[in-house]
Amino acid sequence: MTKTCQVTGKTRSRGFKYVTRGIAKKKKGIGIKITGKTRRSFLPNLQAKKIWFADEKRFIHLRLSCAALRTIEKLGVAHIVRQLRKQGKRV
Repeated sequence: MTKTCQVTGKTRSRGFKYVTRGIAKKKKGIGIKITGKTRRSFLPNLQAKKIWFADEKRFIHLRLSCAALRTIEKLGVAHIVRQLRKQGKRV
């Protein structure tokens, strides 16, 4: 299963990890130099949640980011499920 939020669509993003050496100028050094750059990925904060869907009297299992949890709190489960089904996703 991919590391993707089912509601917001957040996925991993790519970036770099930097290796530095030297002493900062404000600590009376000559400055910090970057000596290495390595690719890395930033993963979304995903949670597997079981949420009660009162309209159908059952639990739905979703893989959500924390931002999606706040969205569900704000808009309600029924609204989110309607949007997901309109997009053709199985809930």
